[in-house]
Amino acid sequence: MPAEEDPIPLSALQHAVYCLRQAALIHIERLWAENRFTAEGDVLHAVADKGGSRKMRGLRRVLALPLACRRLNLSGTADLVEFLPGPAGETAFPVEYKRGKPKLHRADEVQLCAQGLCLEEMTGQPVPEGALYYAETRRRVTVPFDADLRRLTEATVADLAALFASRMTPPPTPHKSRCRACSLIDLCRPETFARPVRQWRDRMVEKALAPGASE
Repeated sequence: MPAEEDPIPLSALQHAVYCLRQAALIHIERLWAENRFTAEGDVLHAVADKGGSRKMRGLRRVLALPLACRRLNLSGTADLVEFLPGPAGETAFPVEYKRGKPKLHRADEVQLCAQGLCLEEMTGQPVPEGALYYAETRRRVTVPFDADLRRLTEATVADLAALFASRMTPPPTPHKSRCRACSLIDLCRPETFARPVRQWRDRMVEKALAPGASE
């Protein structure tokens, strides 16, 4: 179980943006379950996890690069970091591999931006952008690390730090499409937890609308 002073895993940021309860189940309660989506993700990351580096036309590419940021208390591993040569030295460009295709939420972008913040601290150079490679589309999506994304990333880090310090798993907030795609749905049981809340709410509404309730 993560302690308050332990580094926050970079992968936890993606979980937290997707669902803070999911992040707690994985990183506090140490629960995990596989489904088709997680299995596809494992296959996609298999090559990157082997590590290594190479140069291509002056571009240096490093696989499975360990990352850390003391300021935000983050640690983890980048799938790929490309170091682009320039007049002021190399500029880091993190690339995160993802199964599927671009999503409506910003969970993947926050995880990638956190890698950029780590690289800025490690190299002492600005990291203005990175890319998400989606296996389904076989395309890279360039992600600028603008002020809004940086604020969201640091706010997510703060939420996780508070979550880990409390060591408490938050109640579910059911989201039909996200819950359906989550490998932890049988362990989370969002509908089971949400049912008593709905029943209480319905009772309160009925009580408020009952004849003579306002008298």
